[in-house]
Amino acid sequence: MIHEAMFYEKLAGNEVKCSLCAHRCRIKSGKRGICGVRENCEGSLFSLVYGGVAGEAVANIEQKPLYHYYPGSTAYSVGTIGCNFRCRHCQNWRLSQAALEDAFLENLSPFQLVRQAKMAGCQSVSWTYNEPTVWYEYTFDGAKFAKEAGLGTSYVTNGYITPEALEHIAPYLDAFSVDIKGFSDEFYRDVCSAKLAPVLEATQLAKKLGIHVEVVNLIIPTHNDSSDELRELSCWVYENLGRDTPLHFNRFHPHYKMKDLPPTPVNTLDRARSIAIEEGMRFVYVGNVPGHPHENTYCPECGSLLIARGFFEVQEYNINPDKTCPKCGETIPITGEYAGEIRV
Repeated sequence: MIHEAMFYEKLAGNEVKCSLCAHRCRIKSGKRGICGVRENCEGSLFSLVYGGVAGEAVANIEQKPLYHYYPGSTAYSVGTIGCNFRCRHCQNWRLSQAALEDAFLENLSPFQLVRQAKMAGCQSVSWTYNEPTVWYEYTFDGAKFAKEAGLGTSYVTNGYITPEALEHIAPYLDAFSVDIKGFSDEFYRDVCSAKLAPVLEATQLAKKLGIHVEVVNLIIPTHNDSSDELRELSCWVYENLGRDTPLHFNRFHPHYKMKDLPPTPVNTLDRARSIAIEEGMRFVYVGNVPGHPHENTYCPECGSLLIARGFFEVQEYNINPDKTCPKCGETIPITGEYAGEIRV
């Protein structure tokens, strides 16, 4: 599972500078970066988790969440340990904050990953559960194999990847489900131990590079739920990614180091959605609330129900084969084909 890292610079005194994520860690010999899985070994940087899988599953693409990317398809989903954030509310903290010495990892080569995805009948491969950037070398090799095998690829990411690393993988990366966790530097500093600006930069770049982008915002009571902040986020997405970018407002549930907070009130999520629509966004979703009507896709022109979802599954698909609304003819921006039976 040890593999020489990409994107680093050798410095004097056997020190190295990693340029894979926005922390750009300077790492002394024998030490690891913030992610915990990249180590300086006598002046050379190595990934310690290449092919080291901590979790894998066949999952609906809607779980990522990717609502406008090959709806109804399945993704072979894999993750390892380690993360470049320290989110106090992380739902996967047992993986993201795990120490390498305490982890149980199974080796899965990029070739085996793609073979298993094909055998499972999946339409794509997704790197998820922890931050994909921290095992970049594995995701890069896996993405190349996946594209050669005719599979799609996606990152479920915090967006802290550097421009140079994102540009390098972009030809092999189809979708980018990015969690913009809040819209203030204070939130990122206090809750995530990171900064907002690099996330916005990477998200803009992903869009520019032709990667399918969907934005997720987990709304945490008293931390990132003000109307002003939600409006700023919505305006930024509209102005920088476009009005048709799927925007997901998801419900927070108490977890990890934020067990003292209540779940997000549903009316807060509804308020966030209303604000985003006021600011011109056309496809705004409410997540982590089973049965909520706005986990569905509606035509932004005539209001017709286009995609009905429940429990991260497509239950009804009513979009014409040419990706238009069957009632009014409005073009619906869906990337890829629907994997199920069209009921129009």
